[in-house]
Amino acid sequence: MTTTEWITDIALVLIVFRQLREGRLDRRTFLIPLGIVAVVAYSYLDSVPTAGNDLVLIAALTAVGAALGVAGGVYTRIRPLDGHLMIKAGAVSAVLWVLGMGARMGFQVWVEHGGADDVARFSIDHHITSDQAWVAAFVLMAVTEVVTRVATIYVRSRARAATGAPAASAASAASAASAAPVLDRTA
Repeated sequence: MTTTEWITDIALVLIVFRQLREGRLDRRTFLIPLGIVAVVAYSYLDSVPTAGNDLVLIAALTAVGAALGVAGGVYTRIRPLDGHLMIKAGAVSAVLWVLGMGARMGFQVWVEHGGADDVARFSIDHHITSDQAWVAAFVLMAVTEVVTRVATIYVRSRARAATGAPAASAASAASAASAAPVLDRTA
């Protein structure tokens, strides 16, 4: 793995560790992770191979990313405090996030340190046509995990506004309108 890949992967893991401490839910909560995966997608996603079972691999890992992202978003606590929304990643959310990011990092390190032949055999046996299929699958898994987690948090924060949650003050009404609290689903 290159230094840039390590920094990117660690930055994505640190996003949730940052949220283990409760903080204000704001645009940065959404823009930082989306910005990181946008850079990753732009840097590594050259193409999406469609030959053989490449799309099956890509769809499977993308689905895993979606499941991890939605679950991580559901197990993130969102609560009102002084007219603002506060966000805190629950233990389940943090474990799921690290599991997803760690699995990708672990796979890459394993391939670079002796697992390449095993991946090549698996690819041949299952009609996966190129290493670009693996790259696309893991990049799309990461992008999907981040996007679905952020989207889940956003939807959860907006759901209370739709149910008519009372505003704390006129000054905080604008903040509450952009992101309203929802029930806590942390374990």
